[in-house]
Amino acid sequence: MIDRQTTFSGMTASDLPATTLEPYLTKHIQDFTGPLRLFRFKGGQSNPSYRIETPAATYVLRRKPFGTLLASAHAIEREYRVTLALHGAGFPVAKPLHLCTDEAIIGSPFFIMEHVSGRIFWEPHAPGLSGNARAALFDEIGSTIARLHGLDIAELGLADFGKPHGYIARQIKRWSDQYRASETEQIVEMDQLIGWLPGACPADSGASLVHGDFRLDNCIIHQSEPRILAVLDWELSTVGDPLADFAYHLMQWHMPVSESGAGVGSLLDHAHEPGLPSIESYIQRYCQLTGRTMIADLDIYLAYNFFRLAAIFQGILGRVRAGTAASTAAEAMAGQVRPLAQTAWKFARRAGA
Repeated sequence: MIDRQTTFSGMTASDLPATTLEPYLTKHIQDFTGPLRLFRFKGGQSNPSYRIETPAATYVLRRKPFGTLLASAHAIEREYRVTLALHGAGFPVAKPLHLCTDEAIIGSPFFIMEHVSGRIFWEPHAPGLSGNARAALFDEIGSTIARLHGLDIAELGLADFGKPHGYIARQIKRWSDQYRASETEQIVEMDQLIGWLPGACPADSGASLVHGDFRLDNCIIHQSEPRILAVLDWELSTVGDPLADFAYHLMQWHMPVSESGAGVGSLLDHAHEPGLPSIESYIQRYCQLTGRTMIADLDIYLAYNFFRLAAIFQGILGRVRAGTAASTAAEAMAGQVRPLAQTAWKFARRAGA
């Protein structure tokens, strides 16, 4: 089994053309001066990220993967737009600096943002923390997603960022299509879910900005405080059902443990960790912060989200076979598609499927 913290932390060699990138950034980024040094971050499975070092400052570049991609995937332009809006509202994100849609510069669209220095925990139980620090960190994470769901879309300038109604139904169709487009073997549970989910959609619980992949390893944490400095990876963000977004975040309590360590970390084997909240208390805290009394149809929300993640992982496997995967650990995710589908179907059965 891989050590997630070691495997996904740090950097490796860059595959970007510095000869075209440096003069472009000098022209378009205020006070940018070379020479630059490029490194690729090891973590992440979707839009590759790079560290750019200059004598005066450090930046981060996010780009679309090279090669042929599935339709609507890797929407770097949307990621830049939402990050820009959130930064203006004081929400913790890295400050975006420039969007480039000219593929001639590095071979794909990209954007530049400020580098935020801090900790990234690749395991969801935040190893190494005391019980008090872990409890405070989970309180911070829960408060941050509640804050996100309370933002006014119109005030952010994102009223047209997505359709406010029918979010889950559209997502089910999207990820069913994406799964079929990259399917490599028959998984009975995925076929059952594709047939059952469209008729099981809960009514919209509201409309808010949703992250789409909110979890601890997509957050940069202050070096010594349980405080989120920046939420990363807004590629899947849109306007949608906040409870669907929150239920995705809750999956870590039920995530099947990967034999290889690839994929998404799990809390299943860490209930004993000091300071780790139970899923029930975590849900209660979110409901208090968002003015709810409970989350109805939670099993359906979880079935949908485990299905969605299985489809995402299948898409990553498809990119491995096409040679466009962002991480060398991507192929190991293939073994997680079936357990995710089986977990999704378990919740579907609990919901009456």
